[in-house]
Amino acid sequence: MASEKFEKYARPIPPANPDAEYMTIQETAYVLHIGVTLARQLVKKTGLYSRMGRRIVTSRADRAGLYEACHAGGQVRRRTTRRRTPTAA
Repeated sequence: MASEKFEKYARPIPPANPDAEYMTIQETAYVLHIGVTLARQLVKKTGLYSRMGRRIVTSRADRAGLYEACHAGGQVRRRTTRRRTPTAA
């Protein structure tokens, strides 16, 4: 069972108005079809955000920049893991 904080902060939630000027990071992740963790990483990497208190709030222009950053070339950029090769004994 997921914790209460995970349910509140780490899950994308549908926005009340998809065309709103400002959205929280959870709503932004829902609109961009990415996870909240990836959205936070992109926001930190690109620096496109406004802060109201401790909440991360993105504007329409910020979301357009985030969309370009994460959907470049028609693919969502995801971290890939390398398989470990067995060591010689």
